[in-house]
Amino acid sequence: MAAVKSRYARALADVVFEKKMIPGRVREQLRSMVDTLGGSPDLSNVWENPSVPAEQKLKLLDSIAARLAIDPIVRNFVAILIRHHRIGMLGQIVDQFETEVNVRLGIAEAEITSARVLSPEERQSMESQIAKMTGKQVRAKYETDGTLLGGAVIRVGSTVYDGSVRGQFNKLKEVLIGE
Repeated sequence: MAAVKSRYARALADVVFEKKMIPGRVREQLRSMVDTLGGSPDLSNVWENPSVPAEQKLKLLDSIAARLAIDPIVRNFVAILIRHHRIGMLGQIVDQFETEVNVRLGIAEAEITSARVLSPEERQSMESQIAKMTGKQVRAKYETDGTLLGGAVIRVGSTVYDGSVRGQFNKLKEVLIGE
């Protein structure tokens, strides 16, 4: 299934860049479709039900697209997912689309968890350091976790940088137990 979501996400990203669309706008429209679909089990049932005629599914899509002011390309993409019985994967495909767009734009998504709320200066410093490490522009999401005791844990893709006091204690514990 990973190959399927990647194929759809790449194809959509190709169209977005080819047509010089604004990737953030497309992402927002896709997210609003994901939210609409997730908020309505009945809608999900209709779009995933093979006994509902395709014309009826597309009329429903058109009314939702009009209400949400969805661009025609995004509407057509969702229609393709409906026709190919992939609408249940919309959320996963959108996640993969965001990743694909970030790669093409040279953006690294970073999740930064710190023991306390960081000041704007600390956030800027943290993002600058990550940008130097990755060679990419950084888009960061911040969380706090008091169990870290101090410092921060940074996740960029599948790489984790643990600079927390808790992490340092765990490393020290491993060294002491190992000897």
